[in-house]
Amino acid sequence: MYDFNKLAALATQCGFTNSAPLSVHKLEFNQDIRDMCNAQACRNYNKSWSCPPACAPLEELCEFARTFSHGIIVQTVGDIEDNYDWDGIMVVSAQQKKNFALMWKELDKEYDSIMAMGSGACQICESCTYPDAPCRFPEKREVSMEACGLFVSKVCTDNGLAYNYGDGKIAFTSCFLFNI
Repeated sequence: MYDFNKLAALATQCGFTNSAPLSVHKLEFNQDIRDMCNAQACRNYNKSWSCPPACAPLEELCEFARTFSHGIIVQTVGDIEDNYDWDGIMVVSAQQKKNFALMWKELDKEYDSIMAMGSGACQICESCTYPDAPCRFPEKREVSMEACGLFVSKVCTDNGLAYNYGDGKIAFTSCFLFNI
């Protein structure tokens, strides 16, 4: 039986600030969003197995996502001095990555199959093997919501979760899809 309160408690235990149920049928996989993952917009383009053009085509990711019945969207919200506080942004980003890995590990114990979509490029390995060798951990490779063609702010608002928390705050968002 699906118990979102149990999942929300797990998200809190894993360090997330906020969580909300994610309606899989509301996800809109958009090629225009995916196309923003390009050399002019993202420093990880063509440098990682988890980023375009190396990650699965958008159609495959969308098809895989549609095999799941339920989801949870999770956020780490933190304080920054201003929009140029790169050190502060990186601290919150690192916390999101830590929370994400911990929750994924816990969900793996509960569900047979999970689609985990993170925030930013995969950072499991200190140095990605792309393009010289296969991914060391393909089953744990973290593909970002944007690489999956998801407009993160829209996913948040479509699922009843804020995206912008005002001046002095930054939010990093990820999600997990699974079957009950």
